[in-house]
Amino acid sequence: MRPGFAGTLLTFSLLLSEPTAPHAADVTRSGQPVFDRVVELVDEELYDTTALVRFNAAARAQIDGRLHSIAAASSPSDVDDAITSVLSSLRVSHTGRYKPDTIDYFELSDIFRFAIRNDIRRLFPPDGEVRYPGIGMVTTVDGDRRFVADVYDGSPAERAGLLVGDEILSVDGLPYREIGSFAGKVGRSVEIRLRRHRDAAPISAKVQVERLRPLLMFERAIDKSLALSERDGHKIGYVRMWTLSTRNGLDIVAEALATGRLKGAEGVVVDLRGRWGGGPADAAELFVGDTPSFRLVPRRGDATLANFRWRKPVIALIDKGTRSGLELFAYALRQNAIPLVGERTAGALLAGRAYVLPDDSLLELAVSDAVIDNDLRLEAVGIEPDISVTSPLAYAAGRDPQREAAVNEMARMLAAGKNGKTSAPLDPALTR
Repeated sequence: MRPGFAGTLLTFSLLLSEPTAPHAADVTRSGQPVFDRVVELVDEELYDTTALVRFNAAARAQIDGRLHSIAAASSPSDVDDAITSVLSSLRVSHTGRYKPDTIDYFELSDIFRFAIRNDIRRLFPPDGEVRYPGIGMVTTVDGDRRFVADVYDGSPAERAGLLVGDEILSVDGLPYREIGSFAGKVGRSVEIRLRRHRDAAPISAKVQVERLRPLLMFERAIDKSLALSERDGHKIGYVRMWTLSTRNGLDIVAEALATGRLKGAEGVVVDLRGRWGGGPADAAELFVGDTPSFRLVPRRGDATLANFRWRKPVIALIDKGTRSGLELFAYALRQNAIPLVGERTAGALLAGRAYVLPDDSLLELAVSDAVIDNDLRLEAVGIEPDISVTSPLAYAAGRDPQREAAVNEMARMLAAGKNGKTSAPLDPALTR
């Protein structure tokens, strides 16, 4: 079994620069403890010291401007805006502040539970287990409208029939809030008003609210995503790697491929369009590694899958949600000539760490550079797909043209007798 993810979002050799910029003590204090702590942590821990001159100039500008009278009169929104502004000046991934009214706050708290271990029981009493009320749905705002961006496999939202692309109008008659719409409603149903098609009349869905534990929810989503379908006489498997940060996610996939639901697949589509990265740097070896598959067979009891390698064709799905450890995963597949379908990855390959701020919000900060093979960086670059397929979100009604294109390409490869590691991808124009 693989060890659980601990303090940073990636675990491979990283480079750190020598300090060359002003320390936080050299920056004028605002008198606002959350803002000042953010400045202090960035100055002390950010991996790229060359960015600190620009960062400290941005901090001074905020203090002289928006936060000039912060100790006495500035509003919480002024503080939030000031922190967002100075962090944006860094222009790096794995860096942001998250508050307890967002899903990201809870998911990152669970992913970074080791890094915030001294505060975890206080933040999530009584046992330190991260939980939040929700339905397993993530949304995004486009202009003045909010759309479902993801529905976690096996979640209450999926069971209730919510689809990616649905416009969310209200929850129990009130504007949607990521956490607030479901607070105090665990075990009860909420009414979600939505619009599935542009200019169509609104419809309603009743959805059961659960108390969600992020990493366990992601393991369930990985497991529930497993599917075996038939296309042109070929059996094609599918799995979505929502994150690599769970303890058992890769083992769930290995078992499914070796003896479970995907055992009969002739080829498999690996969906790397995730929520978070994290995880071991060698995760892709499940599909491209050279070590043999083997089991431990005791005198009594069941055999244990100790190591497994998938030797049949593979295609991977990527998009802007492919980041961090999942981006490294995609790179490893690319290096082994496995076709990538979808859109360019996030270009977010650094190692982050979490810190609890004085108001109990969470700061994620890029603390280590990420370098592949001595000189390659994907940060701010990303990986282009072999087969480019866009996936419009608004009113998609659950349609997934990227997945459909990947399945079609897999069927073509299998029909041609290719092994999935050397076949030339289909002309992108034919997949749209």
